This record gives sequence, C-alpha cells and structure tokens, in this order.
Amino acid sequence: MADKDKRNGEPLDFCRTAPSAEQARAADADEPCDDYRAATGIGDSEGEEDAAVSPQPGKGDALVLIDIQNDFLRGGALEVPGGEEVVPVLNRYMKIFEGKGLPIIATRDWHPPDHGSFKQQGGPWPPHCVLETPGAAFSPGLHLPGSAVIVSTGAEAEKEGYSGFEEETLEHHLKRAETKRLWVGGLATDYCVRHTVLDALRRGYEVLLLEDAVRAVDVTAGDGERAIEEMQSEGAQFVRLESLSD
Repeated sequence: MADKDKRNGEPLDFCRTAPSAEQARAADADEPCDDYRAATGIGDSEGEEDAAVSPQPGKGDALVLIDIQNDFLRGGALEVPGGEEVVPVLNRYMKIFEGKGLPIIATRDWHPPDHGSFKQQGGPWPPHCVLETPGAAFSPGLHLPGSAVIVSTGAEAEKEGYSGFEEETLEHHLKRAETKRLWVGGLATDYCVRHTVLDALRRGYEVLLLEDAVRAVDVTAGDGERAIEEMQSEGAQFVRLESLSD
C-alpha cells in the first residue's frame, strides 16, 4: 500500500522500491505492481495518489483542537509564531466534521494566577491563559459549533496542563463517542500538541496530525521539527486539508 512521507505529504509507492526490471521479470513481480497501479491510480499524478490513499473523516473519528487561545496568537502573552494562521484552516476542518456529525473537542489552558509554570513561581513561561481573562479566551475567529466540547487543562497550580489527557474529561468524552481515531491540530506543536498526541497513542488511539494546522513555539530552534519526528516515530500519521473531500 502507499503511505505518507513524514513531512511533505508525498505518497510512498512500495512498487517504486521494487527490484530492477530484470529482477522483477525474473521473479514475476512486475505484474502485481502494474495491477496495483492500474487499480489505485497511483503513479498517474500526485493529486490522484493523494486522493487514493488519504484518510477521510468518518465513524469513530473526533477532531481535537489544542489551545487556540488569544495569548498564543499574535500580540498574546505567549505568542506562537504564525499561530493565527491555523485558525481559518481549523475552521474548514470543523466544517467538515460538523457536516458529518462527528465530535469536535477544543482544549484550553485555564490557569490560576499562581500557576507553577509561570516565571514568578519559578516556571519557564510568562503568565498566560489565566482563567476568565481575555488572553484565555478562544480566538474570536475560531468558529466553534455549539456542540463542541470544551476541555480545560492546567486548572490546578501544580499541574502543567501540557496534555489534553491530564484530566479524565477528554477521554471520558472520547469513550462516550466510541472514538478510535483523533485528528489533532493547534498550538503549540512542541508542547501541548506533542503531549496530547503522545498520550493519545499510548492510550491506543490512532492519531492523524493536521500538518497544515499546527505551529511550534520553538524555544530552541528546531523543537517543532523534533516534536513532529517524535510523534511520527511513535505512530502518528499526517494529513492535510487539501486531501479531504467536503
């Protein structure tokens, strides 16, 4: 079968790595590849390859949006470079999921003023997403449907809040919806997205990372790329909006 390359979305055709033509003929291995390409269309064009192999939202899927909050966007207390760019993309994912009647879940940092991650408390971050403040609000451009489930994280001073699974709320809703596969996008790739994806994989969920709807804070250059590589090595796959049908 064809699979996704970890970064650029190019399908990987197992037939392209088959033996040479002479070896294939000798082993009668060329005809299966011809039959496979004829049946799937792989090899005809890049667009047709993506359409043939890309997953589509369906029963057992849930869309999980990570921390699309004002403090992580342009001008916020803990701005993620390019964070605002994911908002319109996530809106389009939500439209598809809502149209199919599939669950949409949005996590949010919801910190007390004395949260342990804040610099004043010895943590690494400036105060951000303090509960009931404008910085903790979802982006006004994010079109969450009324049916969306909101999951708050980091609501206790001593809990980091990096993973949506830190509390039982997220998994409770996923189990109730009989969810098997998560489509995950949001902020930031190298922190809350990474922790949520890895925790989901450990719990046995399949995970599709929305490659066009994540951004990294990159405290150290390359953190985002390393997080993506780690998520893939643990079993996450990648998807882009352009490969989906409305």
